[in-house]
Amino acid sequence: QVQLVESGGGLVQPGGSLRLSCAASGSIFSIYDMGWYRQAPGKQRELVAAVTSGGSTNYADSVKGRFTISRDNAKNTVYLQMNSLKPEDTAVYYCNADVLRSDVAASSSVYWGQGTQVTVSS
Repeated sequence: QVQLVESGGGLVQPGGSLRLSCAASGSIFSIYDMGWYRQAPGKQRELVAAVTSGGSTNYADSVKGRFTISRDNAKNTVYLQMNSLKPEDTAVYYCNADVLRSDVAASSSVYWGQGTQVTVSS
């Protein structure tokens, strides 16, 4: 079993900052890519940012220059630092991870967290 648990969401005013965390636990041998997605009401889930095990990153155009993704491989944790938040950033944010399990002889699988709400409003 592998679990991803997100934290750090909440209500923030426009222009404010939040830091999301996502910790993976369970039968983990190795984690490849990790990422953050978001889904606003009535919209499809979209990629926000992703980071490889080597630290290479990519971002959605809408968050470039405002959000920073990072990871701590020793802690199996991925972070999303969100600055200069806008009302259009309001969404449920989900983390995911491509995990090679230590207890199953198989290729890697993608796991998702339960989501954390981010609301940007005055």
